[in-house]
Amino acid sequence: MQIVVTAFLVLLALLAALVLFTRIFVLVIERRHPPVGRFATVNGTRLHYVLERAEGTADLPPVVFLHGASGNLLDQMLAFRDRLAGRADLLFVDRPGHGWSARGPEYNELPDGQADTIAALLDELGIGKAIIAGHSFGGAIAASFALNHPGKTAGILFMAPVSHPWPGGVDWYYDLTPRPIIGRLFSETLVVPLGLLRLWPGTRAVFSPNPPARDFVRRTGVAMVLRPWHFRANAIDVARLSEYVARTAPRYPRIKAPAVIITGDGDTIVLPRVHSMGLARDLENAELVWVRNLGHKPDYVATDLAVAALEKLAGKPRDLQALARQLEERIAEDRYGPVHRSLGNREAVPSDA
Repeated sequence: MQIVVTAFLVLLALLAALVLFTRIFVLVIERRHPPVGRFATVNGTRLHYVLERAEGTADLPPVVFLHGASGNLLDQMLAFRDRLAGRADLLFVDRPGHGWSARGPEYNELPDGQADTIAALLDELGIGKAIIAGHSFGGAIAASFALNHPGKTAGILFMAPVSHPWPGGVDWYYDLTPRPIIGRLFSETLVVPLGLLRLWPGTRAVFSPNPPARDFVRRTGVAMVLRPWHFRANAIDVARLSEYVARTAPRYPRIKAPAVIITGDGDTIVLPRVHSMGLARDLENAELVWVRNLGHKPDYVATDLAVAALEKLAGKPRDLQALARQLEERIAEDRYGPVHRSLGNREAVPSDA
């Protein structure tokens, strides 16, 4: 009996130590990455955002950038702010429950709710119509935005998007974390130590076969997703995504806004033949830009191509296919990092900040 009691006390001490370690980590990571923008409360949700105004020099409509799973607004801001400064009003948003944004009401657990909340933010900021640019998970929200807010959608830029149901499921921790008791215990104890071990390998897998952007993990604050509440929100997003897109994809032909889909055949995170080719098939006014040897981060590896796509969506003449061929020549020899084999055919949306 004494052995059982001792083992129980040791377990409690270990759990307490892990909780303490998690709390210390949260303090440290939040000090390293404090809010960089402003806050607005819309649809009952306190959103963190950065709005860069063009101040009269714009030659493009406003652009709203939606980050992927496990991310925050620093991801898209680092990729696009300097490249587009002065050319458009640029809105970078921490999606509900991510970065420094609160989760808000339960409807924010699905892309429709997040799209509605972001649309309300546009109203709050006086932005009438915008190009919606979504990377990975952000692609599902961009599609929802175009479906439910066509009057606010000037165009859509999909970058390695998630949009359709896929074979298999998601990684085990996405299924575990939303559970009421064991999921909360997991997020408060084991997520930080295990997640810290996965940050760099996960980043390599997301960029592979292309090399990661310089100092990507530190500069984008991707480790913030390991905070318990952020991790739970992200897990709920991902765990419910396949069922959501299965219901929503049949409605995509209703989207009339012009769209550009940038994807690469080296993407092993979100299968382009399921999602990007599905969007190209289902959208009436879409151009698919297929790039050989491009991985899951066209926002970083193909930034110039993405900017040209925004220009084309704004009505400027741009030969995106020719630009894609030029990019292919530049990245043809990229062989960085291992192929992300752990997912197999079970396509998921892992850390793709």
